[in-house]
Amino acid sequence: MSGKIKNKVRFRVQSNAAWQGEIKVLHLLPNEFAKAIGPIVFLEHVLSSRQSFSKSLEGVLGGGSRPHRGVATLTYILAGEVEHADSLGNHEKLSAGGAHWMKAGNGVLRDEGVQPEFQSTAPDLSIVKLWINLPSHLKSEAPEYFSISPVEIGRQELDDNAGWIKILAGEYKNCIAKVPSSSNEFLFHICLQAGKQFSITTDQRLEYAAFLPASSAIANDVEFQGGEVLAFTPLGELIEISNVRNTAIDIILFGGEPYNEPIVTEENFVMNTPHEITQAYNDYYDGKYGQINT
Repeated sequence: MSGKIKNKVRFRVQSNAAWQGEIKVLHLLPNEFAKAIGPIVFLEHVLSSRQSFSKSLEGVLGGGSRPHRGVATLTYILAGEVEHADSLGNHEKLSAGGAHWMKAGNGVLRDEGVQPEFQSTAPDLSIVKLWINLPSHLKSEAPEYFSISPVEIGRQELDDNAGWIKILAGEYKNCIAKVPSSSNEFLFHICLQAGKQFSITTDQRLEYAAFLPASSAIANDVEFQGGEVLAFTPLGELIEISNVRNTAIDIILFGGEPYNEPIVTEENFVMNTPHEITQAYNDYYDGKYGQINT
């Protein structure tokens, strides 16, 4: 796209893998270069293949019930199946293409995991997990949850038969996601066909990053590998991603407005002051987050 200045790469990160049984977990954000991209303060990729399974996977995504406060969580399933339960009484199982969204607000218990029967029903596991830091005035609101089925996620075909883009959060060419936005955050899943190119005009008020779940690509003239996160500087007008492979690739593009309030994080609590962290723990130990009944 002539005449536009490409945003330079600010940093690139590929996490060392941690293992939970046969499940590989890549912890990508926060990292040594950034605590957040826009309001997104946490990014993990959970993956494995059917051939590696030899024992129960129950609770593998979260290790059982855990309290959350001050964030919205988004679990997007590229492959596999994820079961969600929470102390609001929600219990939902979603397969590939679906997403679980939850606003933790002033406190909730959540349990998300892959059940043992997954071993016989799906060939692969690939899950992207994000936390979106809520503005201070939303951290005190009541928690909410909803599931997003594949048909509820907006999808648009790319020009020149280049592939498609799914809009999980934010807006793209007048297609608005079901997920509510508090900081102009966005999360796009792009499937780019072999030899094709995707480009997007950037907004200097927003921060942008790309994640490749599996395969390499060229982004603004820099080659990056599967499993890497690539963050861009705010100076520029264009992000251009090219698929030089002979098969289609997946790209996760995400970001939003920088979070300008103080951030204090302790386990699954993301608040604005140490006192609020203390209060979050006190409320949890006092039973104010309820309990999960399954």
